[in-house]
Amino acid sequence: FFSTNTYPPPRVDMVRGAAKAQAQERAQKKAAKMSKSGSQLEDQKKGLKLMCPACKTLMPSYKIFQAHHESKHPGPCPTEEAIQVSG
Repeated sequence: FFSTNTYPPPRVDMVRGAAKAQAQERAQKKAAKMSKSGSQLEDQKKGLKLMCPACKTLMPSYKIFQAHHESKHPGPCPTEEAIQVSG
């Protein structure tokens, strides 16, 4: 009457316990990396070192400023020292 076999077989939930923990850890690291990459606006503002005295536009280099000044504003181009942004 009594059988030693049971149907369905007993569940073993912790077979993948270590793999599950590793997968969760990897997912957390990936999520942290993605949230850290975010916006680059702050880094972009750090790179803008020159300001046009006429229109207050910020620019990363004097060469770009010269091209901007020649195309937008008449007259002689100010020196690089005169247009430095402090900070």
